[in-house]
Amino acid sequence: MPERSSQQTGKDAERTALRHLEQQGLRLLAQNWLCKRGELDLVMLDGDTVVFVEVRYRQHAQWGGALASVDVRKRQKLILAAQYFLQRESRWANHPCRFDVVAMDSATPLNWLRNAFDS
Repeated sequence: MPERSSQQTGKDAERTALRHLEQQGLRLLAQNWLCKRGELDLVMLDGDTVVFVEVRYRQHAQWGGALASVDVRKRQKLILAAQYFLQRESRWANHPCRFDVVAMDSATPLNWLRNAFDS
């Protein structure tokens, strides 16, 4: 059987994260939202809070694993993309917002970290 591409594995991880978050009551607003500032994997609504979700998958936990891969540079890119999203989708601009990370690796199927960092 051929190895799955990292792109396909990433898409599978996003589907798993989306399914889990929807089961927890969150509602999808946008998926793979692209702009000049970057990409937002999932934008969801948790009650009245807009949630920007970064989904990370790493095959192995070495070098800190999936969660540690959301470093300062990545967080800054996500914040800029989220600001751009709120400018473009102004109906959400006055809602509270938060940044969550869903991290997965071969040892930990799904780790949902709510309010993972501040903007």
